Amino acid sequence: MSHAVSEVNTPAPSRRSPAPRGTASPWASLAVLSSGLLMTIIDGNIVTVAMPAIQADLGFSAAGLAWVVNAYLIAFGGLLLLVGRLGDLVGRKRMFVAGLGLFTLASVLCGVATDQGVLVAARALQGVGGAMTSAVVLGMLVALFPEPRERARAIAVFSAVGAAGGALGTFLGGALTEALNWHWIFLINLPIGAVALVAAVRVLDNDRGSGLGQGADYPGAALITGALMLTVYTIVTAAEHSTAVTVVLAVGALLLYAAFALRQARAKKPLLRLRLFRSRVLTGANAVQMLMIAGMYGFQYIGALYLQRVLGFGELRTGVAFLPAPIAIGVLMLGLSAKVIGRFGAHRTLLAGLALITSGLALLGRLPADGSYVLDVLPAMLLLGAGFAAAMPAVTGLAMGGAEEEDAGLASGLFNTTQVVGGSLGLAVLTTLAASRTESLTGRGADALAATADGYRLAFWVAAGIAAAGLALAAAILRPSRDGQ
Repeated sequence: MSHAVSEVNTPAPSRRSPAPRGTASPWASLAVLSSGLLMTIIDGNIVTVAMPAIQADLGFSAAGLAWVVNAYLIAFGGLLLLVGRLGDLVGRKRMFVAGLGLFTLASVLCGVATDQGVLVAARALQGVGGAMTSAVVLGMLVALFPEPRERARAIAVFSAVGAAGGALGTFLGGALTEALNWHWIFLINLPIGAVALVAAVRVLDNDRGSGLGQGADYPGAALITGALMLTVYTIVTAAEHSTAVTVVLAVGALLLYAAFALRQARAKKPLLRLRLFRSRVLTGANAVQMLMIAGMYGFQYIGALYLQRVLGFGELRTGVAFLPAPIAIGVLMLGLSAKVIGRFGAHRTLLAGLALITSGLALLGRLPADGSYVLDVLPAMLLLGAGFAAAMPAVTGLAMGGAEEEDAGLASGLFNTTQVVGGSLGLAVLTTLAASRTESLTGRGADALAATADGYRLAFWVAAGIAAAGLALAAAILRPSRDGQ
């Protein structure tokens, strides 16, 4: 079934009666949902800055240290689609509250960890809790704000909180590690999680879900979870394996996806209704988001490396240097994004945002070895901030507007899954290209600093190409039809 599409992204009507509204304000509920997002976003960024301290304290090898990140990503990315669907079945509030509790508990276990195995296992448990929390949030937001203009405002606020969490995580990672120790980057989640958990129980409306009997396809769940976990594992460990091993892993993931699709086509009560992908807008928006996030991860990770390894910034100074981008994102999202989308439509706003992102990444492609933060980095950072502020709420509205209310949790899980896969893929490709270029130049006798800068420039040009591909795809696929189909 194809869904009607308009510039304001009105969702298709649900075949299920909505749950009765409670007495809580939708904006109070949004604040609770945003607090859960804030905690997971902060955690994702805070760990990166503290990695050297964790390695020194617990004695991780370089390959072993990567699993402090990889254990979280594999569990998080692998479970998003499954728990998004389960949220539709058992109730999104239940899934959100359970995820908050598990994430908070796992954060404490990370904070008190004194050996490598405990930390990696606790990080995987964090990934499970993060997936449970994140997968259902957008579906809950759609139900809270059925009116298009209010929904656009809510999505702008939600996206601004995510951007703020990224900057706050980078800043807190440097500040807490330098002032105290790395354990506190995890323990900081305890007070945040406790407050958010109490607020979620009291503020969020109860929803019963449609019941496990409506879609508890356990073989399908095993197939899609295995496929997603293998996909993320293949991406994040590509640098550790030979090309042949990576290809074998990728083929294995594709076979699991094919088996899952076959299972869903034949199952009486499928976990994932394949008709969801008949929505051109939902499918296209997820593909565009994957490309956009892949390019933006280049800015976050490679940009931090440039500041530290080329310009000589310390951890805390790097965190402070990244603040202008999320500040710009937050100000523009809260003040302009919803108004711009309401005036010009989500499609045009998305195109403008992707054009700015592409331009910002291309500008970073000329960073010199003796560059200046103010002259060379900051202008591109502001372009990227403005572009993301326009593009992210627009693509979110398009993706969620293409799903029916009964599939909102699944659509939310799918949207978050494409973020994780896009970010992981972009990071793997761009860091590999940068390292290969640098090694090639130093092998030919080039100055190490100049070779490092040249490797980063290549990565930024490729990131700009990825963002440009997202722009072309959005222009071709997401243009609203005249007949609304």
